[in-house]
Amino acid sequence: MTTDATTPGGARPTIGVLALQGDVREHAAALEQAGARAVGVRRPAELDAVDGLVLPGGESTTIDKLLRLFELADPLRRLIGEGLPVFGSCAGMILLADRIEGGTADQRTLGGMDVVVRRNAFGRQVDSFEADLQVVGVSDVPGGRPVRTAFIRAPWVEEAGPEVEVLARIPDRWADGSAVGPAAGKIVAARQGRLLATAFHPEITGDARVHGLFVRLVQASRRS
Repeated sequence: MTTDATTPGGARPTIGVLALQGDVREHAAALEQAGARAVGVRRPAELDAVDGLVLPGGESTTIDKLLRLFELADPLRRLIGEGLPVFGSCAGMILLADRIEGGTADQRTLGGMDVVVRRNAFGRQVDSFEADLQVVGVSDVPGGRPVRTAFIRAPWVEEAGPEVEVLARIPDRWADGSAVGPAAGKIVAARQGRLLATAFHPEITGDARVHGLFVRLVQASRRS
């Protein structure tokens, strides 16, 4: 049995990355670095071989249409309801939300998280930025440090239900003392049960600790 480098003694889980759009290779590399075996998922049958799934960033309306086209939407909704661990980043956060604001009239989500997510809340591509944030379960552990995060046409969580654990918020001021603006205090990482969501892209900053958090979540789900 292969041993997970992130969690001593834990079995190395197989985690799928939805390979329809987005940073598939980057997520796969981060998962491997965090101790998982990463595989691409494009067909419903491939879902049976994974212990968890990553929904990468991209264009949420396009991914929604592709999920329906590849007949993945209904199986994924069923598996989420049955407890499949899923991590959604950026567009993936939107897909996991029960409710969205700023979406198109025909846009659907997979749901599962009791949150209201605002699509493109941080603005356009030119408004992209990076920041160091405190993330519960990552930066608050012994020897931890802030997480470098990248926001690209990112959403944020407007409202979170009572069962949602907030993992990260945008601070009131940046490290240099400058004001943040309307994003101050907004939720950008959250967890509900076996679902994890971030508004930012942890796969492109070279820091695999958020993926490590998800790997541990998957491992815990296998033992329960």
